[in-house]
Amino acid sequence: MRIALFTEVFLPKIDGVVTRVLRTLEQLEALGHEVLVFAPGDPPTNYAGARVIRVNSVPLKPWYPELKIGLPTPNIAKLVEEFAPHVVHLVNPVALAAYGALSAARRDLPMLASFHTDTPQYADALGLAPIRRGGTAYLREIHNLAEVNLCTSPQMVERAEEIGIKRVGLWPKAIDTVTYRPDKRSDAMRELLTDGHPDEKLMIYVGRMSKEKNLRVLLPQIRTLQSRGVRLAMVGSGPDRDDLEREFAGTNTVFTGYMSGDALASAFASADVFAFPSTTETLGLVALESMASQVPVVAARAGGIPFAVTEGRSGLLFDPDSDAEFTAALEKLLFDDELRLSMGAEARVEAEESSWRAATETLVHHYEEAIDRHWARAHSLSSYSLKMRLFGKPMPRPKDLPPRLTDGVRGNLEN
Repeated sequence: MRIALFTEVFLPKIDGVVTRVLRTLEQLEALGHEVLVFAPGDPPTNYAGARVIRVNSVPLKPWYPELKIGLPTPNIAKLVEEFAPHVVHLVNPVALAAYGALSAARRDLPMLASFHTDTPQYADALGLAPIRRGGTAYLREIHNLAEVNLCTSPQMVERAEEIGIKRVGLWPKAIDTVTYRPDKRSDAMRELLTDGHPDEKLMIYVGRMSKEKNLRVLLPQIRTLQSRGVRLAMVGSGPDRDDLEREFAGTNTVFTGYMSGDALASAFASADVFAFPSTTETLGLVALESMASQVPVVAARAGGIPFAVTEGRSGLLFDPDSDAEFTAALEKLLFDDELRLSMGAEARVEAEESSWRAATETLVHHYEEAIDRHWARAHSLSSYSLKMRLFGKPMPRPKDLPPRLTDGVRGNLEN
């Protein structure tokens, strides 16, 4: 199958969406599929056998300068036509991927869109609340151009349906249990993360540092717990990092900046507890990576987190409106060694129950579903055909459609 993938974020940026895209590209190559990626910023020209097209972009200043907004150009449509994809995948369509949706619709191509970020909720956190209503309507219209919309947790399936997105399904969670594993624990890394106090308890946060992550909730926690020999490591960076460093000054907190590869795996495994106060996660990939590292999670009971973390097995969840509940959950795991170790072991077992291959095979099934739906609709709705004749620039129907297409649809295409 040929897949054109439009993504709003890609390497060298690192976040949960990028990680899912990367692991998916690796698995799609292993399964024998061909992918053409369109990405903003300064991405590599190839990844896991996929050709990556760099799209002109501008930083989202002043709100989020690390985020690059892709700009549409005629060359994008030309490359899509040359590639002749069986399906177009839109990752978090807002700007570049939204253009991909409009361009694919004009060319009569099947589409699948994936909903990774609750963008309207993020708008509130970034001080952009006035655009929330219009932004929600825009997001709904773009997603509803797709034959299939996927979310990464059941909670976000509900959220997507709540804002009017149709034809919604679940893209299963998956965890890299090869990179992230307990034997990556390192005395040297623990020395670094505890600022030279490796025998003290260590809670860690890994991820983007921006306002929607709710990281200031960690400040009263470390102020309360540091008198009992607790340390906090903040791994990652983002537009809010400088302000956070100023506010956490004088506490037992280390800011490390970005980590990746073996260093990041070692950081996860060298901690005692993963502290995750974010309330805007659609899944919470870093929580899954902590679980794979055999480190239990204390996280907000919000968004997709209850899908990622099984309460009482791989971690503890707290009411995001209760600092006291957050403190109690942290204390319970930090100071009960037997519970922490047993829950960490269960977290690892839970992580091993999911795989990127299984999640990607489900995604391919949804690609086939999008193709089926598209061609069935295209040949059954006269209004759709009229609109395409008047305003579209339809591409020729592929002769090598994936074998899952029904005989009836194939017959229509051949006539």
